[in-house]
Amino acid sequence: MKKATLLAAGSLALFITGCNNSQFDGFTKAENGLHYKFYNHDDNGTKVQLGDQVYMRFIITKQSNDSVIIDSKNASRDGSGFANLSFKKSSFTGSFEDGLLMMAKGDSAAFIASADSFFLKTNGMNELPKGFKPGEYLKAVFKVKEVTPSAQVEADRKKQMEEREAMMKEMAEKEKPSMDKFIADNKITVKPTASGLYYIETKKGSGASPNATDMVTVHYTGKLLDGKVFDSSVERGQPAEFPLNGVIPGWTEGLQLMRKGGKANLLLPSAIAYGPQGNQGIAPYSPLYFEVELIDIKPAPAQPQGAPEPGK
Repeated sequence: MKKATLLAAGSLALFITGCNNSQFDGFTKAENGLHYKFYNHDDNGTKVQLGDQVYMRFIITKQSNDSVIIDSKNASRDGSGFANLSFKKSSFTGSFEDGLLMMAKGDSAAFIASADSFFLKTNGMNELPKGFKPGEYLKAVFKVKEVTPSAQVEADRKKQMEEREAMMKEMAEKEKPSMDKFIADNKITVKPTASGLYYIETKKGSGASPNATDMVTVHYTGKLLDGKVFDSSVERGQPAEFPLNGVIPGWTEGLQLMRKGGKANLLLPSAIAYGPQGNQGIAPYSPLYFEVELIDIKPAPAQPQGAPEPGK
């Protein structure tokens, strides 16, 4: 594989025609105003093009003192310091994106560009961040490890969507059989409400029932149908307090059927739980089973005078 310095790489001439009059030591100034310096360049490597996904290591610093502004290690998922970036069109003439268009797989280079344009145009900020004055510069050091062409990126995205849709369909089809089995195994004989909620009272309360807008204090344990506990105030040793209209629909409905001091079990189909999106630790289309004790009820706090009404 041919290795070449930047000045010897004729195929890059359209991008990097320079005047060699950069005020920064060791850098060359391109006609678009970008200052560049290559540490390594493969003239025959896969070139970065618009729409590609670039797996790269990069650090952006303040040119005058090398203080770090952005480091790809903070976005790296595998701990390597490299991160995937979808490469889009240049945000201004002489941008770091223009610098990437000069690079190929395996290349490493440094670029110096306007800090004003980077913050105000690339990042859409209204003003320069603290510590920057108009006319200052940023330096970016890039190392390109992999370049995935845009056509492959789109093909991979389409494949992932198709696989997810197939998985979601399979999970949706399994929900009813899993609920039917749970109901049979646990000898649940109550009829579901119109929403599909199974309300099983285990201890009658003697107090009032909450309204949807009330604050409630409860102890609860939430389980998947295989018995795995995914959340429990009982295990934490601290009852939970929340507005009843701020939780999943099955809870809003089920707790209004309870009385203060009572206990009940709630079997929720996913439609009145976390639905097709699921939640942390809860897969899409998962029915849920809750053991709930209603400890206290109180009206929701009044809104401060002049506060906007919800939805307004």
